[in-house]
Amino acid sequence: MYLVGIITVSDKGARGERLDRSKDVIEEVLRAHGYQSAAYRIVPDEKKEIQQALRDFCDEAHLPLVLTTGGTGFSLRDITPEATAELLDRRVPGIAEVMRARSLEVTPRAMLSRGIAGLRGRSLIINLPGSPKACRENLEAVIEPLAHGLDILWGEAVECAAPELTKEVPGYKHE
Repeated sequence: MYLVGIITVSDKGARGERLDRSKDVIEEVLRAHGYQSAAYRIVPDEKKEIQQALRDFCDEAHLPLVLTTGGTGFSLRDITPEATAELLDRRVPGIAEVMRARSLEVTPRAMLSRGIAGLRGRSLIINLPGSPKACRENLEAVIEPLAHGLDILWGEAVECAAPELTKEVPGYKHE
C-alpha cells in the first residue's frame, strides 16, 4: 500500500469559499485501489505555495505519489503544470497523454487540460484537473499501472515481469 499526498490548488478553496470535492473523489479512487491518503494541503494558485507543498510532500514526507488537483486549465491563474515542471527531475509524459486521451472519449474539451506528470526524487507527481468529474476520469485512467511504476521507483521491482518485495522503504506500507 503506497501513501499519497493530495494538493488542491484553488484560490477560492484556500480562502474557504469553495468546498474541495475533488479531494474526496481522489481519496475514493485511491481507497478502491489499495492506496492510502497520508497528507493533504489546499493552496492558492501561487507558484511559491504550490512548489512548497510539492517540496514538503516529496522531499520531507517522502511520499511516493503526490496528486495535485486544479490549476491545469487556461485561466491566467492556472499555473500548476508550470510550478510542477520547475521541480521535476524527469517527466513521465505517458501518464498525461493517457489521461487526456481517456477524457477525449468523454468531451473534446479534454484537449484543453494542461496537466503533466513527472518524477522528483522517489516521488511521482501527477497534475489532475480541478473538476471532480474530470479528476475521477483522469485518475481512473492511470491508476492501475501506477503501483508497478512506484515499485520500480522504490526498488521494489527490479524487472517489469517479476516484481519482488524485498525491503522496507519510507512511505511504503507492506500489507
